[in-house]
Amino acid sequence: MPDHVHILLGFRPTQSSSDFVEMVKGSSSKWLNEQKLLKYKFAWQKGFGGFSYTKTDVLKVTRYIENQEEHHKKKTFRDEYLEMLKRHEVEFDDKYVFQDLE
Repeated sequence: MPDHVHILLGFRPTQSSSDFVEMVKGSSSKWLNEQKLLKYKFAWQKGFGGFSYTKTDVLKVTRYIENQEEHHKKKTFRDEYLEMLKRHEVEFDDKYVFQDLE
């Protein structure tokens, strides 16, 4: 998708999702900018969202990721993300969600 990335991964409880995301964002933006594949300097937004899953949900999550293009014809990523936060009772302040995109 042009405005977001999904990464399905498993890691140990001693590993930090924040450290992993920082590494992925840092190395990918560095590579993109060094390769000059874009007309502008690439940068990720400041934050990220992480959601856990059970082992039995791996196939369901994989299908969801594979069908992003079709899925987002019906609902924007932003709308879906805010809906997930509310459904799972994650507290957030609207002004900090997707602030870089406005």
